[in-house]
Amino acid sequence: MARRHRYGPWRGGADPLAAPFDVRQALDALGERVLSGEGLRSALRDLLRRGLPGEQDQRVPGLDELRAAARRRRRETSRRGRWDGALTRAAALLDQALAAEREELENRTISATDDAQALDASFAQARLDALPRSTTAAVRELSDYRWSSPRAEQLYRQLLDELREEVIDSQFRGIRDALRGMGSPQAQSALAEMLRDLNSLLDKHARGEDTSGDFAEFMRRHGHLFPDEPRSVEELIDSLARQAAAGQRLLNSLSPQQREELAGLMGQALGDGELAGQLAALTDALRALRPDLNWTSSEQARGRDPLGYGQATEALAELADLDDLIEALGQDRPGSSLDDIDVEQVERTLGSAAAQGVRELRQLERELLEQGWLTGTPDALALTPKALRRLGQTALRQVFAHLDTSGRGDHDQAEAGAAGEPTGASRAWEFGDSQPLDVVRTLGRALQRAGTPSEGRRAPRVRLEVGDFEVIETERRAGATVALCVDLSFSMAVEGRWGPMKQTALALAHLVATRFPQDTLQIIGFGRRASQLSTVELAAVEPDYVQGTNLHHALQLAGRHLRRHPDGESVVLVVTDGEPTAHLAEGGQALFSYPPSRATIQATVGEVDSLTRFGAAINMFVLGEDPGLARFVDALARRNGGRVFTPTADHLGSYLVSDYLRARRGRRR
Repeated sequence: MARRHRYGPWRGGADPLAAPFDVRQALDALGERVLSGEGLRSALRDLLRRGLPGEQDQRVPGLDELRAAARRRRRETSRRGRWDGALTRAAALLDQALAAEREELENRTISATDDAQALDASFAQARLDALPRSTTAAVRELSDYRWSSPRAEQLYRQLLDELREEVIDSQFRGIRDALRGMGSPQAQSALAEMLRDLNSLLDKHARGEDTSGDFAEFMRRHGHLFPDEPRSVEELIDSLARQAAAGQRLLNSLSPQQREELAGLMGQALGDGELAGQLAALTDALRALRPDLNWTSSEQARGRDPLGYGQATEALAELADLDDLIEALGQDRPGSSLDDIDVEQVERTLGSAAAQGVRELRQLERELLEQGWLTGTPDALALTPKALRRLGQTALRQVFAHLDTSGRGDHDQAEAGAAGEPTGASRAWEFGDSQPLDVVRTLGRALQRAGTPSEGRRAPRVRLEVGDFEVIETERRAGATVALCVDLSFSMAVEGRWGPMKQTALALAHLVATRFPQDTLQIIGFGRRASQLSTVELAAVEPDYVQGTNLHHALQLAGRHLRRHPDGESVVLVVTDGEPTAHLAEGGQALFSYPPSRATIQATVGEVDSLTRFGAAINMFVLGEDPGLARFVDALARRNGGRVFTPTADHLGSYLVSDYLRARRGRRR
């Protein structure tokens, strides 16, 4: 039987056919900050803070934007009301109960038929008049009072029941509906049994014992009292501890008198039985299990309307969640990452759009690693060669945008040879030619010579003759050996030249790798000392505070590179913003002196003369207006025969690449 298939939308997770997450814009922004001297981890953190611009449906909000939204929500929550609403509500109910009781006693006094009834009413009235002004003390005094008014007794019981329910509901979120009518002995017994089992479970967990089976049994028996349906002991503890900490912060936020009043009312509402003892034991256990929560601080209320105990603790719990969220979004702690942000909490407090923003930032960070743009651990990230090629390509494109199009790629020599590249043209074959045969044009010339057939006659036979042969014209490309010496002294970073210098070096490296692979490029960075750098190392290098411009050491390394590749056109390019202030002594120690010492100048000039004898021209790219540097490079150019350029930092790349293309056309003298 043929099988029937039904097709529908994919519901198994992420769309497997969706286009990969486009991180090129993020990489360009990241690379720009890295090349300007910022560390990669810091640059990534700044990128995540700012987010990615774009159309409204394509932009990715940054952490700073989400953090600002969380702070606005926090201000709104703190203005929700006053924390003393439970006291205000209890005092109002007590006043209503006393008013109803006094009215009933007054009616009984008037309608009394004997002196005993009148005396009882007068005695009760006197007792009410002698009640303390404190609501808590008054409630305590009335605990054994025999109410004459059913309405008054109902209000008094309502005061205690409401407070008891709010205390329990604030500790066990959503339990009020499950224990509606908690004043009944059966409900209180069920609650006390649950608290016994819960404290036993937490005590076992605190001892490090396996509680998986105990938790399952606990949820089977009492799961209906936990609407949030915790999936583990840890989730249960987290939920309960946050609520208990919010209740403690509510007490801390009241004045000492209010705190005493509310604590007394809570004691009266819970009574002196097992319920109060189990709740106290639970609070102590939660505080011991979650000491990292905020149990000691207070919060100032900015609202006007009084909040009940449950409403106040809910608001304080939300404020605590927002404080945690603001801290997580800040990413200020060492080792912090986007995984520290609770996406469910973001969605609960800031909405689905904010939660989606966090997911996209996580995906952006993940895709930079998975797509091969970054490598390493979160604490030790590095740009990959793939990312550097992208940055070099971008930098080269920016460089060519400033170059005259007529001069791009002018690097050919007049000589032609078999080892060259096709020019697209052909010419007649001559004896001794070694260029490849142009078959199409050769056959075309033979067909033209044979002519076209007449109507009704067969096509003439085509015969190749010596004059028909054409060869593909080629040109030989000159290989170049290039040493690019870049100044890594701190002044380059201070004056804003660090980024353009790195971008220029990457652009040149990309140009050599993609268009002139026969060339050999060596990047040499120099500060107090010089060292050979790969493009990865150059991109990662950051400014330091060590003074010194050791051009002597850089030219030494450049000379070694040129001598290892003697067949290429020798090109030395130097980018600097200061005169030489350091050199290598005989023992290899870097000596710094400012103003430049005679020994530094002599050592540097000695390397210039050595390169000049080898036949290498040294072209200087001078950034800034240092008079000492201007005098030095002028003398160097006269001594070596090289050229001096004074570009702005923004045009350094176009100057240097243009000069490289021009210099490699020449011959070594």
